[in-house]
Amino acid sequence: MSKEQFESIVGRFPCQVHWGDCDPAGIIFYPTYFRWMDAATWALMESAGYGAKRMRAEHLAMPLVSAECQFLAPAEHGDRCEVRSRIARFGGKSFVVAHDIVRADGTTLAKGTETRVWGRFASGPGTPMKGETIPEALKALFRAK
Repeated sequence: MSKEQFESIVGRFPCQVHWGDCDPAGIIFYPTYFRWMDAATWALMESAGYGAKRMRAEHLAMPLVSAECQFLAPAEHGDRCEVRSRIARFGGKSFVVAHDIVRADGTTLAKGTETRVWGRFASGPGTPMKGETIPEALKALFRAK
């Protein structure tokens, strides 16, 4: 994958820490951040016109191949947060989404990345998938104006 940086639009995905997101101490349980990052990526794709419904209809996929998260500050039950997501890099067949998870008071709680492959199913979900070159038209949808 190319190391070229990409100036991307930023998607904003609101979320809130619910009791079920917390460990027994009342602090957010770390998998919640990964769930939020995944949801924020799908929301970002939807904002560019590539929502789950369209992707299924066109047999497109973007499987996750790597995810990382750096935890910077704790979140607690009731906290309102926002996941700010952008495309950090496009490669030939893969792309990196960078996420900043920020509490309503402006505190950055976590920073994460997801690496995803752009692919197509042979004849729909559940059939073999092959990676495809990311179309330039798709990249253009994410360029910051």
